[in-house]
Amino acid sequence: MMKDAIFKGGQNGLRIKSWARPSHMFVQGVQFLDVVMLNVQNPIVIDQNYCPHNLNCPASGVKVSDVLFQNIQGTSATAIAINLDCRAANPCSRITLENVSLTCNKQVAQSCCNNAIGKTSSLVHPTSCL
Repeated sequence: MMKDAIFKGGQNGLRIKSWARPSHMFVQGVQFLDVVMLNVQNPIVIDQNYCPHNLNCPASGVKVSDVLFQNIQGTSATAIAINLDCRAANPCSRITLENVSLTCNKQVAQSCCNNAIGKTSSLVHPTSCL
């Protein structure tokens, strides 16, 4: 669990990443609670496709499930404020966005989901792609 944090500037805020390689590992039961983002490039990220240089990237075998993002507020430095990028062969499941409010100063904030399954609760902005 991560609780009561402030991220100011920087590349990543709340991030789960797994290398694009075979594995039988898992990430489960992670909670991000009561976090403020101040001009962070990637405030909310799940990346199962992490592969530096994008060369010969196999599928990630890491299973991501039961992740809660609750009471996340603030600003994104980029238009994609929520990016949930999971593998079709191993989708992320039971992802919850609850009371999330992220804006972008220069553009309309957006969310982007690939193979992510979950739900939203209370206010979620930008509009959830789950």
